[in-house]
Amino acid sequence: MSTDLFELSTLALHAGASPDPATGAILTPIYQSTTFVQEAVGVHKGFTYSRSGNPTVAALERRLAALEGGEHALCFATGLAATTALALGLLKGGDRVLVSDVAYGGTVRLFREVLPPFGVQAEFVDTAKPECLAEALRTPARLVFLETPANPTLKLTDLAACADLAHAAGALVVVDNTILTPVLQRPFELGADIVLHSTTKYIDGHNATVGGALLARDAALHERLVWVRNATGAIQSPFNAWLTLQGVKTLPLRMERHCANALQVARFLEGHPRVTAVSYPGLDSFPQRELALRQHRAGGALLAFEVEGGTEAGIRVLNNTRLCSLAENLGAAETLITHPVSMTHGSVPVEQRLATGITEGLIRLSVGLENPDDLIADLRRALSA
Repeated sequence: MSTDLFELSTLALHAGASPDPATGAILTPIYQSTTFVQEAVGVHKGFTYSRSGNPTVAALERRLAALEGGEHALCFATGLAATTALALGLLKGGDRVLVSDVAYGGTVRLFREVLPPFGVQAEFVDTAKPECLAEALRTPARLVFLETPANPTLKLTDLAACADLAHAAGALVVVDNTILTPVLQRPFELGADIVLHSTTKYIDGHNATVGGALLARDAALHERLVWVRNATGAIQSPFNAWLTLQGVKTLPLRMERHCANALQVARFLEGHPRVTAVSYPGLDSFPQRELALRQHRAGGALLAFEVEGGTEAGIRVLNNTRLCSLAENLGAAETLITHPVSMTHGSVPVEQRLATGITEGLIRLSVGLENPDDLIADLRRALSA
């Protein structure tokens, strides 16, 4: 089915799939098969072995490519598996990578601890300031890895400005678009070469799967990543792909409700006497509000706020919520609350955390789909404990 004329909410339902020709089933089947029979040696119907490719996974890949506006997509077992495949496919010993200084804890660990023994040098840069990236690019770099909004502080990177700088210096640009999804941010339109997702988060949206995706504009880049995924065995399972196909159908609708809820919660927190700071791109008080208006379609569903009293005060809030679930994830239908220093970003060195605003009293809130008045009542009670 051609997708050129359809709007995003239609693509989320229909792109990449069609009724099963044998039965008329409207849902893509779960092709839970290890191998696929060939008509003759080297003659097959596009699939040979499920480590290399699977029809259910391929349907999800086509849908994600249509949503993100890219030509090519690959699905992986996890978001970190996708990031690892990116590194293995595009980097070699002696290469230098520039990474946003505030990023998902697993990304930081991969670039800071896993890759350096193989000769890959990672430098963490304040990409919210294009001049800092320009200075870092005076020394050659193979790759610029951007996460915006940054997890957990929500600091923004000007994608168009940074992509121009990177390309002028001969570097590829990778954008982690997990937090905003293609519904709210369009990295390819702003200069990205590769877009990365943890589909575990909003793409799935139901706390039901783990998964990742890489989308590329260039066919040669895509083919290199195809080779690496096959060589490392990092493909997503058919069942997880099938569940994600169901979840992504409601992505535009969910993001609309997520954003509306998050704005109400952020405004409540901004006025609470025990909250010293709120970071949410949808607030007029957000320091990079002009960039958010230019680069995003809405504020998103993730916010961070700070309470007085450091770690003890932050943990007290988390331990006294009843509706907000204490869990290490984001992007789910349920509201999830975390203390980054103790949980998601515990592996990030203390000096890097403090330098980038990940303080002891910082709380990250992934606002779900509940009634916003119920969420506000829960937070009011927890903040008063």
